[in-house]
Amino acid sequence: MDLFDLPGASSGPDNPDSPVCSAKDCRAPAVWVLAWNNPKLHTPERRKTWLACDEHREHLSSFLGVRGFLKDVVTLAAWERDSSAADG
Repeated sequence: MDLFDLPGASSGPDNPDSPVCSAKDCRAPAVWVLAWNNPKLHTPERRKTWLACDEHREHLSSFLGVRGFLKDVVTLAAWERDSSAADG
């Protein structure tokens, strides 16, 4: 999976190649991947993703969690490592 296809993965001002936090108006570098799905819309194995900086990880996790959507929270580095291992 290419992280630049993730929502919120647009480039930041300091590093045009780095994914940024998905929180509204935040341009901080992403550190976390929040994997989620809406069971009313998605099959159980499907995972949508939001990216989060350290400051917004808890807020975004809580937003998804109270709705029953949050499935996993992992570091961006672990997500990239796991994704590249699955791809090849």
